[in-house]
Amino acid sequence: MNFRIPIFSLLMIGFSQSAFAQIKEEQLILDRKREPEIKKIEKKKTSVEAEKNYPPREKKIEDSLNLRYTVTDVPAASDFKTSTIQGEDISPKFEAENLNNYFQLGMGNFGRILADGNIGTKLENEIEVGADFHVLSTSGLKKEYPWSSKQNIGNVAAYLNANGEKGKFNVIADYGLNDYNLYGIYALQPDADTDLKQRTNRFKVNGYYDFYSNEILNNVRLKTSFLGDHFNAKESQAEIRVNLSKHGVELPVGNDVVLNADLGLNLETLNTDFAILQENSSKFLNATVAPQVTFFNGDSYLMLGSDFSFLNAKNSTANTDQVQENRTYWFPKAELQFAAADEFKFYAGVTGGLQLNSFANLLETNPYLLSDQQLRPTETKYKGYVGLRGDIDQQIKYDFRAGFGKINDMVFFRANDLFDTSVSGNRAAYDYANSFSAVYDNGKVSEVKASVQYFPLANLTLDAEAQFTKYDLENYEHIYNVPLLKAGIGAKYSMLNKKLHLGANAIFSTDLTTNSFEITESGSQPNVFISTENNDDKVGGYADLNLSAEYRVHKNFSIFALGNNLLNSNYQTFKGYKVLGAQILGGVKISF
Repeated sequence: MNFRIPIFSLLMIGFSQSAFAQIKEEQLILDRKREPEIKKIEKKKTSVEAEKNYPPREKKIEDSLNLRYTVTDVPAASDFKTSTIQGEDISPKFEAENLNNYFQLGMGNFGRILADGNIGTKLENEIEVGADFHVLSTSGLKKEYPWSSKQNIGNVAAYLNANGEKGKFNVIADYGLNDYNLYGIYALQPDADTDLKQRTNRFKVNGYYDFYSNEILNNVRLKTSFLGDHFNAKESQAEIRVNLSKHGVELPVGNDVVLNADLGLNLETLNTDFAILQENSSKFLNATVAPQVTFFNGDSYLMLGSDFSFLNAKNSTANTDQVQENRTYWFPKAELQFAAADEFKFYAGVTGGLQLNSFANLLETNPYLLSDQQLRPTETKYKGYVGLRGDIDQQIKYDFRAGFGKINDMVFFRANDLFDTSVSGNRAAYDYANSFSAVYDNGKVSEVKASVQYFPLANLTLDAEAQFTKYDLENYEHIYNVPLLKAGIGAKYSMLNKKLHLGANAIFSTDLTTNSFEITESGSQPNVFISTENNDDKVGGYADLNLSAEYRVHKNFSIFALGNNLLNSNYQTFKGYKVLGAQILGGVKISF
């Protein structure tokens, strides 16, 4: 698909202007992730004001390194999320002059109801407290499935920001509920009143303390997470990170070479217990020591470091005794950037690391997982990369990057067969060949990423991104449910003195390879199902078009309209799980 970004964006702008009289039909879904970290609070206007004479020179140096252009740090990624039923967040967020506190309410087709708001206030001594909530309900795909595919999601958070004499502090307590159905049944035809219910509850508390000076103790982070589900799975996770550093050390070698020295200390625990089928139980304790030094001269730098991880793992099932394993890992870490100019910065590096795979994190990618998983950490032995990034006249930001890596126990998702082959009897919600399990394999990964942002006008932003990823696995012929190519293009435009905000985005994906099952009744064994597995099934790719509009009628009152999947494509995210069709939602927003 050869889209010229400026032409596409101008067409979208022209369409939005001509359709302004029909704003109530121009609606779209935005993705506002709520990760309870300091970043979440700082992106709001409710953040505490900057301290006098802060940051010092050392902190400015550190920040300048942390704000390098990368696909992650300067994403040209969409603000929109694909039209999945699960995890939709359709609250419109624009970078506009909004007041601190707001409440918005919207309604749309598919029985969707949205309620969303934030309230915060400043207390004495530069302390700020606030609360944030988001609720979305949908009746699902009644015309596609006779059984229920409805969903209710909710999130409530309370936060505190404070400035002290030596640093600033942030803490957030967050509760999330996802009440949905495992509706993706393609191999059987159950009754309409079949119980397919799944529900997850997750409570998180995150804290962060950032010291103004980088003298030895730089910052401290604490994360905790507790998850339970409808099938009595229990998971607890805790992590503490401490960064010790000495920054801005001028070296006696001339040419303004400056040294940053860091030592990262990380301790993470993960305990997971499942209560059905094999009743898998996992306990992990991972300690990481990460020394690192960075030499830089202007925008050019050389970073050298390592990660040393010490893992204690315990795994058991209902039928096997506990197996304990202790392992030590070493991972390389280095990056070189040569800044020929702001427009051209060449970089290359290598990285690696150990990542614990929790049930909670896997559910964020695939909420249709079986509530009984074998958990393993993923070991990225190494990932080498080269790239070019830059900023051209503060109008174009880009990052082109290619990489190759070796990964052990990379995780992806495989469809499950029937667990009970009996034709008669009550069947569990996950036992219709409609659930997935995490599987692991060692292999090599080749990837190419491209990200571009273009700012032709002060009130217009265009962006595009694409990612090509190829896997070569040791045991599986294909990696399941991962596209070869993903891409997106989008535009944001404000007009009428920033009273009207328009947005457009299109998301593209190639086919997914998956396994699937054909289930029939056995002729030789009455009342018994037999299944045949296809290991090379395809889930078709898709194109998803989204539009948005918000108009500020008064400084305290706005109306918004959102439209998602306007091409009305019933594509699938996983085998059997069709997404909502063309979605329409409109509402009002009150700011105060």
